[in-house]
Amino acid sequence: MESIRRQNPQAALMSLEAAAASARGGFGCLFSTADEYESALITERRAQGRYAQGRNYWPLALFIGCALVVAGTALLWA
Repeated sequence: MESIRRQNPQAALMSLEAAAASARGGFGCLFSTADEYESALITERRAQGRYAQGRNYWPLALFIGCALVVAGTALLWA
């Protein structure tokens, strides 16, 4: 407190205002909704290459497997 009293009152006030502005800035949120946050997060992760754009063959493999099961069942019942 002594250092504040020895300073120019105007300088002390400006210093306190700057400290308050800095403290308030830490509590601000860049996103107004969770959807905006999720969208920005996904965009950033895509830019980093986390979501591979390669072909996914699981749906095709599952379809062929189910078709073979249905065909095998039909042949067993015939």
